[in-house]
Amino acid sequence: MGAPCALGVALRTLGLIEGGEEALQPLREAEEVLAASPARLEHARTLVELGAALRRLGQRSAARDPLRQGLDLAHRCGGIALVERARHELRALGVRVPRPVLSGLESLTPSERRVADIVAQGLSNRDAAQALFVTEKTIEAHLSRAYRKLNIHSRNELTNALTTPESREPPNSGAQPVGRSTPSAHSGSQAP
Repeated sequence: MGAPCALGVALRTLGLIEGGEEALQPLREAEEVLAASPARLEHARTLVELGAALRRLGQRSAARDPLRQGLDLAHRCGGIALVERARHELRALGVRVPRPVLSGLESLTPSERRVADIVAQGLSNRDAAQALFVTEKTIEAHLSRAYRKLNIHSRNELTNALTTPESREPPNSGAQPVGRSTPSAHSGSQAP
């Protein structure tokens, strides 16, 4: 740990120990020092702590920027726990926090996963729309987003993308189409 990083961490620690109004000065100094250092995750941690301190003091509008910056930086550094802490603090402010932009199965929303699962069973867009009580356009939109997130381009690739080892049990595997007893009888050759 270099001198700027050590100084920034020490200032942040002092701010956390002080608490209240007295915490703000050392936290702001820590943020300035760490902004110029290569310690990106420590900088993210300090931004989140500064935002949290501002929120606790009722300075809601001032808290948003450091929390958003901390969330973004923590995400880029792979600091999963810190990302969740920043998201929690932003939600406490009443800020709608978007899902992190990810790829792969974990990035699918529940609706995207439900649509992908039912289409992977071989249903056409029309049959999937009827089964889920939505429009065909909704099915197409969810499939397009799912394809992009899964980095696939066709229905043929969908089943394999959904049956990777971490996804053996889909969240809505019991979905049955309305009025159909054998969904595998449908060709499902329509593209999204």
